[in-house]
This record gives sequence, structure tokens and C-alpha cells, in this order.
Amino acid sequence: MERIEIPADVPAEAESLYRENFEKSTGGSGRLMLFAGDQKVEHLNNDFYGEGIPPEDNDPEHLFRIASRARIGVFATQFGLISRYARDYDKVPYLVKLNSKTNLVPYTDKDPYSQQWLEVADIVRFRETSGLDIRGVGYTVYIGGEHEHSMLREAARIVHEAHIHGMLAVIWLYPKGPYIKDEHDPHLIAGAAGVAACLGADFVKLKVPYEQGRFKPELLREATQAAGRTGVLCEGGSKVDERVFLEELHAQIHIGGSRGNGTGRNIHQRPLDEAVRMANAIYAVTCEDASVEDAIDILKG
Repeated sequence: MERIEIPADVPAEAESLYRENFEKSTGGSGRLMLFAGDQKVEHLNNDFYGEGIPPEDNDPEHLFRIASRARIGVFATQFGLISRYARDYDKVPYLVKLNSKTNLVPYTDKDPYSQQWLEVADIVRFRETSGLDIRGVGYTVYIGGEHEHSMLREAARIVHEAHIHGMLAVIWLYPKGPYIKDEHDPHLIAGAAGVAACLGADFVKLKVPYEQGRFKPELLREATQAAGRTGVLCEGGSKVDERVFLEELHAQIHIGGSRGNGTGRNIHQRPLDEAVRMANAIYAVTCEDASVEDAIDILKG
């Protein structure tokens, strides 16, 4: 069992709930397998309909079917989707995404701002009245533009308020905008990891660092060290070959020092049974130290 570092802003009366949320979400490993289902706003329908995507992925319920059957740490999606489907999927561990924006305006044309939709207090009331297993909240920060100060302030408040109520706080933190020349620059990503640590986040979802357009797991070490006690989650990205994905995930954890992943398309852009097996394979690598070959066996069923 991984030793749990309880943040100092978690009050004594909320420590047991925080510990429970952390242990359950990480399977006792200290690593988080986050099933990301927030792309219907972020990417509109591009990730859910088209060539190579199974027809059922166009229905939002596909995400909930996967989350209810697969082994995951948390399922992260917007509050509205949870409110529409959670009565039928009340055993899913949820993380409520508190902001989102579309990609219709290019980041090179205008500095992005993704404003908070709901308050943490709204989520706490919903958790109490619904009885759902809501373990945390998430928020995206874009640094590098004129609006970063507003998002950083919102993020700091969200992290603190989540901790007050014994919940986890996950920050998506991406450098974006006309001043950002390379989103995958390892040194820049390490800087973003340090920002998340200063916000007090439990986990931060980051871009994967590249060198000359290629992933090398050792490039992650600067970011995972800069993050300190904030666990680094690498984004899953576009759907790729299963073995390639699992090999990179294994290397991110065991060479780069990451503490999990935030994966969407590489799971949900599959028919239900295959999506569940892929999620289970990712969970095994992330939380159970499974080898790539063991994960491939899980994927094959």
C-alpha cells in the first residue's frame, strides 16, 4: 500500500474521506487510471463519429457503459452528463470536470480561456443528495496567455475547496496560445508540472514530452521531479496501436516516473467489449505493475 500524503488543507474531519477516495481511486498503488470522457465539449463530435470509430461511440451512454464494466480509477466527465446518466450507472466512481471549452477558435488566433461552469459546493451538494460515488473534481488550466491568471485563481480555489470536502483535485495543465511554439517541449512541460504542484493538485494531466517529434520516457523525469508530491498523468492522445500505447504507458511509469494516465480515445473508440478489455489492460499496467505482455493477454481476453 502506497503511503498517502494528506494535504494540510484537508481538515481533520475530512481526512478519512480523503484517504478513502485516494485509496479507492488508486487501488492502493498511489497511481491513478483516469478514464477521460470530457472530449464531447473539447473536441465536439470529432472523437465520436467518423471513419474507424464504432457507431455506438456516438452515443454518450457508451462512455457510461464502459465505466460501469471496466476497472478504472475514476471516470472524468462533465456534470451534465453525470446528471443525465448516473441514476442508471450509480456504482461508477466519478470525477466531475468543472470547466471545458471547444476547439473552434484556434489557439494561435486567440488566447484560450476555459471558465469554471460550477462551484465545488454544487458538486458537494450533488454528492450528498444523490448518494453517488463522486471522488473528486477536475479543471483545465491553459498557461501562456492573457487569461492564465483567471484560470490559475479558479484552479487554486477549486483544489482548496475540494480538499476541504475530502475530495481529490485533478488539474489538466496545458501551455497554449500564440506564444507557445512547442506544446511537447520537455522543459516547458516540467514547468507546467511545477505550476500544478504550486496549485496543490493531487494529480496533473500533462502533454507527453517529445524530442524531435518522438517520445522518450526519460524526457518525463524533469516533469515528474518538478511536480513533487503531485502525481503526473500523461494524456492518452489519439488512438494508436494497442501494444504501442501499453509499451509507452509502461515506460512512462517505470522509466519516466509518472503516476498514471488520463486516457479517453484509446479506450472509447472501440466496441464495448474491446473498450472494457483495453481499460482493464491499462488499469493493470497503471495500478498493478502488470507487464506489457500481461496487459496484452488481458486485452485479448
